[in-house]
Amino acid sequence: MARRSSRGRHLNGILLLDKAAGASSNFVLQRAKTMFFARKAGHTGSLDPFATGLLPICFGDATKMSAYLLDSDKKYLAECRLGVATTSADIEGELKCEMPVPTLSDRLIAKVFQDFIGENDQLPPMHSALKQNGQPLYKWARKGIEVARATRKINVFTLKLIQYNAPSIIFEVHCSKGTYVRTLAEDIAAALGTCGHVTMLRRLKVGFFDLKHSFTLDELAETLAVSGVDELESKLLPIDSALEGWPSVDLDEDAAFYVKQGRAVTVPCAPTDGLVKLYQNGEMFIGIGKILDDGRVAPKRLLSSV
Repeated sequence: MARRSSRGRHLNGILLLDKAAGASSNFVLQRAKTMFFARKAGHTGSLDPFATGLLPICFGDATKMSAYLLDSDKKYLAECRLGVATTSADIEGELKCEMPVPTLSDRLIAKVFQDFIGENDQLPPMHSALKQNGQPLYKWARKGIEVARATRKINVFTLKLIQYNAPSIIFEVHCSKGTYVRTLAEDIAAALGTCGHVTMLRRLKVGFFDLKHSFTLDELAETLAVSGVDELESKLLPIDSALEGWPSVDLDEDAAFYVKQGRAVTVPCAPTDGLVKLYQNGEMFIGIGKILDDGRVAPKRLLSSV
C-alpha cells in the first residue's frame, strides 16, 4: 500500500491508460492522478486530443523512467482520408485544399508504402509542440505564421496496409520516436498523386507496452467506486517494466551501498558497455546504471526511495 500525505499518496508504478478521443493528454493525466490520489505523476509522450490509445502514465519514482519511454519505438493504427487536406493534417484542422483521388489498388498502395520504409528525413508539422524561438510551433501556426524548421531523422520499421476503401486508407505503422504520423500520411497521399489528412489515430504500442494491457478512465473509475483505491493500485506495473529488454546488473549489499553514494563499483560478469538496470540482491530495483570505459558500473538514475 502506498504511503499517504495531505498532498497525495507516495505512489510508485506505471499505468497503461487507453486514452479516449476528445481529451488532451494532460487532462487524462490529471484525472488519473486524482483517481489514484497520487502525489506525483507524468505521461510519456502526449497524444493529440482527437487521437486515442496507449498513454503510459508514470507515478512517483517511475517518472524518472519517462525519458526512456519517450525514446521508445511506437506503433499506430491510422486512417488517412485522401483528396482533402487540412491545415493541421488531421480532422481538427481547417480545410486547406481538395484534389481528385486517382484510381488506386491495394497493390499500388502497398508498393508506394515500400518507399517510406527505412530511415527518412521528416519535416515536423507547424501544428506540433516542438518549440521555435521559445514558443511551441502550434502557437505560431494559430497566428498564421509559418516558421523555418529543420527536418529530423525518423525510421519507419514497418508500414502495412490494413484496408483501402476509397477514399480512405487504413494502415499500421511501427516507427521511431519523433515520427509524426500526420506528416507521414500527407507524404503518402502526395506519393499517391493526391492530398490527404488523418481522420483516426490510435496508438497501439510504446516500446514493450501494449494497448491490450491498458485500462480506460471509465474502467478505472468503476474499479475505484466498487473496490476502492487499493484495488486500483493493483493495476500498476512495476517501475522496471519501462526498461523491458535491458541488461541487468545484480549488486550485493556492499556494492549497492557505494552506488547509492554516487560511486562506481566493479561487478563481475557485468555487461561491457551501455545502460543497465540495477538490482540489489537480485530483487529490489534501485535504478539505472552506466558501464564506464574501465568496466565499472556507475549510477546514472537512481530511485528516490532507495
